[in-house]
This record gives sequence, structure tokens and C-alpha cells, in this order.
Amino acid sequence: QVQLLESGGGLVQAGGSLRLSCAASGFVFSHAYMGWGRQTPGNQRATFARFIAPLRPLYADSVEGRFAISIDNARRMVYLQMNNLQPDDTGVYYCYAKLRGADYWGQGTQVTVSS
Repeated sequence: QVQLLESGGGLVQAGGSLRLSCAASGFVFSHAYMGWGRQTPGNQRATFARFIAPLRPLYADSVEGRFAISIDNARRMVYLQMNNLQPDDTGVYYCYAKLRGADYWGQGTQVTVSS
């Protein structure tokens, strides 16, 4: 059973930083493409940072240059370093795994950026 457990969310002032962590279990970690996503205004979950190949991340324009995704295969962990956070970054952040064509999401962790 695929399990993705996020941690590290919280309240931060605009311009601040947070680091999110995701602990993965229940699947062969090296077989999955990992990422991070958020809930869109239309209530869909969409990724904004994800690996499209080993060591090759892809970012949405809105986070390019501010966020960085990294992975620790030995520890089965995915991280998201978020810098220069802005109020528009507020939301629930989800860990994501694409495994054999199926999408999996964690329960999410809340990030709130105050102005």
C-alpha cells in the first residue's frame, strides 16, 4: 500500500523559507517519479515540482527559482525547499508519486504565508 506522509508545513512571513519532507513507503521507491503539488482553485490537485527523469526536476513557472525539490533514495524521502515565500503560496501541499502510470497523493501539510 502506497503511503506518502508529509511534514514541515507551518506559518511563515512573506520572504521566509520552509522545508517540507515526505516519507514514502509501500512501494519500490526507485520505480516512482516523485513530486509535490497543491490544490488548485478548481479543487484539483496539480503538481508544481516533480521529477520527470532521474535527477531531472521540472518546475511550474510560479515556483521556478524559489523552490527546489530533492530526493534521498536511501531514506525514501522527498524534500521541498521553499524560499522567498509569498502569500499566494498559501495552501495545502501534497507529496506526489507516479508509479506504473497511477498517481498517488499524501494527506497534505498546510503552508500559510502572512503578508
